[in-house]
Amino acid sequence: MSGSGPGKLFIGGEWTEPAAGHYEVIDPSTEQVVGLAPEASRAQVYEAAAAARDAFGPWSRTRPEERAAILDRAADLVQRDFAAHAEVARAESGATASTARGMQVGVGIARFRRYARGALEPVEEAVAPQINEAGPMGRAGVFGALAVRQPVGVVTCVTSYNNPWANPAGKIAPALAMGNTVVVKPAPQDPLSVYRMAAALAEAGVPPGVVNVVTGSGAEAGEAAVDAPEVDMVSFTGSTAVGQRIAEVCGRGMKRQLMELGGKGAALVLDDADVDVAVAGIGTTFSFYSGQICTAPTRVLVHRSRQDELIAALTAYANRLTVGDPRDRATVVGPVISAAHRDRVEAYVELGRKEGARVVTGGVRPGHLDRGFYVAPTLLADCTPDMRVVREEIFGPVVVVVPFDDEEEAVALANDSDYGLIDYVWSGDVARAFRIARRLRAGGVGVNTVGRNMEAPFGGFKKSGVGRDVGSYALHAYSETQAIVWPG
Repeated sequence: MSGSGPGKLFIGGEWTEPAAGHYEVIDPSTEQVVGLAPEASRAQVYEAAAAARDAFGPWSRTRPEERAAILDRAADLVQRDFAAHAEVARAESGATASTARGMQVGVGIARFRRYARGALEPVEEAVAPQINEAGPMGRAGVFGALAVRQPVGVVTCVTSYNNPWANPAGKIAPALAMGNTVVVKPAPQDPLSVYRMAAALAEAGVPPGVVNVVTGSGAEAGEAAVDAPEVDMVSFTGSTAVGQRIAEVCGRGMKRQLMELGGKGAALVLDDADVDVAVAGIGTTFSFYSGQICTAPTRVLVHRSRQDELIAALTAYANRLTVGDPRDRATVVGPVISAAHRDRVEAYVELGRKEGARVVTGGVRPGHLDRGFYVAPTLLADCTPDMRVVREEIFGPVVVVVPFDDEEEAVALANDSDYGLIDYVWSGDVARAFRIARRLRAGGVGVNTVGRNMEAPFGGFKKSGVGRDVGSYALHAYSETQAIVWPG
């Protein structure tokens, strides 16, 4: 950990004792203590924001090549300690060992590499010259203009629990590449990985105050990280409800926002779809991080003629999945993050029953596991569009199925949602699928795939968020555009 003490905050380049003690981080698979996380006081969070403000001027003026080199070195250092990082990530998040290695630490490294290159991307764009007639604003002339992207300032990064490496790296790296400084407030459930990331950045040569990490088990630390007067922007990944509260605070201070919020991804399975391909994509909701992912295709809209076939195939898929200890290589479905979240998911399944949905498979705790926060992959059929299990984000391994009769109804059902993050279309006719995709009110649409292009813009319509990131879009998100105009 490169000099970091156990359970210390990282403020102004120093590992700092927390003013409010520590809290336990729990392994969701064993219910054992993984480690102790520091409990920051409000004053310490404000101290971190002040340190970031002090560091901003010098850091924003560093050469892009220097920022790139530091981000590259950080990636090297994370790679050096890859196995240890992956084990901590697995233990605190409950992810399977392969997910912790590939999708958490591996993606974190890739994002540092990507934004090391991003630091070198041009920040100036020429605007077409304009011919002005003489008038009150001055003499006639040809006026040139330049649009220049400038760093925003101090960015608070509030990160999600479902990926303690990729999500923070996806905020910190582009923010630093653009010359911003950051205060990072990780999710309370699995913050230990973010301290490891901070240690790697410090060892890589990030100057004091450029990266600060504060944690807390309750709301106080996050609230302070948002309302601190030195903070210019808040980047948040999490629930829509919390995002709305953050947005209210940002609105009062006119702070910039980047919000990646909830989702209830509609998966449209058309009458000409390859059902096996669709099931392989939809089934990732059951398996990938136990459905705790905002992009999951959790709301399946299927043509009535294919409904029975799809339900049978999804049921078989769910029943083949091994639920158990994420350390076991054979395990596909690990636990959800906490006992409270398990109870929440189970309450939604029970609500679905009461609303009239049929529990086709799952709906009970896996009987062979005597500890850990496990939810069996669950499929709800006979659902109607007005059910809460169809309308609300459950954030667990639960899929609901709603039939439709024609293309118009499918599009209407998909768009009848408070959310609009990523939808999916499965069809044997690609031109038809693209035509439907253009009508969906979602920030992204997967056509015959749940895969992602990691240079494509990512973000949501409606209550799924504000702004876009990933690839070069993240560099734009963490910058302000300045116009410079001169007479030719």
